[in-house]
Amino acid sequence: MPMFEDYDLVQASEKQDKQDKQVRKTASMANTNGNGNGADHAVEHHLGHDSLAIPGEHDDGPIEVPASRSSISEAAKYMHNLSATPSMKERRGSRNSFGSTLPIPRSKRQSRLSSVHYPDGDEALTRPTRPGMPPVQPSRAILASQVQSVEVEKVKKAKNMAFAFDIDGVLVHGDRLIPEGRRALEILNGDNELGIRIPHIFLTNGSGKPEQARCEQLAKILQNPVNTEQFIQSHTPMSALAEYYHTVLVVGGEGYKCREVAEKYGFKDIVVPNDIVASDPSIAPYRVFTEEERASSRPRDFTKVNIEAIMVFSDSRDYATDMQIIMDLLRSENGRLGTMAKDPVSQRIPIYFSQGDLLCPTEHWTPRMSQGAFRIGLEAMYRALTGTDLERVVYGKPETATYKYADEVLASWMEQLHGEERLPENIYMIGDNPASDIIGGNMYGWNTCLVRTGVFQGGDNDENNPANFGVFPNVLEAVQTALRKQLGDDFKMHFDDRINPVLHGDAADAAAII
Repeated sequence: MPMFEDYDLVQASEKQDKQDKQVRKTASMANTNGNGNGADHAVEHHLGHDSLAIPGEHDDGPIEVPASRSSISEAAKYMHNLSATPSMKERRGSRNSFGSTLPIPRSKRQSRLSSVHYPDGDEALTRPTRPGMPPVQPSRAILASQVQSVEVEKVKKAKNMAFAFDIDGVLVHGDRLIPEGRRALEILNGDNELGIRIPHIFLTNGSGKPEQARCEQLAKILQNPVNTEQFIQSHTPMSALAEYYHTVLVVGGEGYKCREVAEKYGFKDIVVPNDIVASDPSIAPYRVFTEEERASSRPRDFTKVNIEAIMVFSDSRDYATDMQIIMDLLRSENGRLGTMAKDPVSQRIPIYFSQGDLLCPTEHWTPRMSQGAFRIGLEAMYRALTGTDLERVVYGKPETATYKYADEVLASWMEQLHGEERLPENIYMIGDNPASDIIGGNMYGWNTCLVRTGVFQGGDNDENNPANFGVFPNVLEAVQTALRKQLGDDFKMHFDDRINPVLHGDAADAAAII
């Protein structure tokens, strides 16, 4: 679309006024000659009024004055390399794709899980032992062990596959359960014909809470165990940045929860926007700052503090305040408020975003704007104010660093479940957002499954980022289809402990062998 400057529009407006005056002059002459009706029609047709009369033309209503500016948004010229929906066909560049590295943790995780499903939950894993004897196991665990010892090939295949689940729009909508999600996890947690746990991790662009709190919340909603050792939020890999920066601004989330997250990650000196507002209320002139917020903040003289980096951990709850403070810091001398850098590039502090999703499914009937919308707004503002493009680092799906970290987590989880620290060959990514879940999984070589319970509501498949394994109505259909592909069409999605599955007899046979 061609771009126009203001003076072009003014000249065009003046030219249009002259044409309109000439038409009216011609019509007036026609009326003098007795041809008024046809002339009126000609004027209306020329001015575009033949379907609806504009107020003010023939009565005492409002007067419409031609605009001097285009009604088309000017944001496009500030967007440089941005894309709301990145495409596998035409993925636009970012700082990351031009060589910037994203640090991720290398920590090992510890667990005491078994590949056998216990009916009483994870607390059954800590059953007391007898001196010199193996741990006491319930009868179902014994039956599952017997089944697995017979179905050696099928067990081998089950140990060579895994799942990575997005959460919002796949398993839940906000705090509301998607019913098929519960059943899908039950199957993977052992309610299948082998009684075996099939490895799965949770890979979400959601954020804003400590991992433990989020896992407890999800376990309650899903009615299935969710362990922090299999759980990755968008900002989880950002914990590695604590090794690089001392004083950081952490933005987003409810209240002070993201400060708590940063503290758990090991950041030493954490500033949140409320600390800055409490120290200088004039920095956010439209903010109503309550006494409760002031009492819980940590004000100080930020004109004497160098903030080394900005971390956007979660969605902003106050766009106006957060954007103003971030913009002040980005334009400051090395992160010191109250200063203005002479060179906004060389003195600019780095800014990190935990993810880039434009939309996020919630309990609302249509997806809501997410952190990506906040980022795009900041980038456009920065370009408008400085004339230069903002360098930024974006974690979360579909960035490769997130999937590299997922490899670390999944390999560790495999070791805890099956005693083998390795990556299975067949990994299935199940998500609802083509622009993050699917594009990321496709680029990383995973099998991608797109579900219709969240962001995606399109046709047979997404046009730009098609899921390579298929599109499914819900997560349960995706899981069952993947299991049947790897383990056979006859694979049963439940564990039958009413009979002895080894002898294929009845309940009496089962009692006899136990």
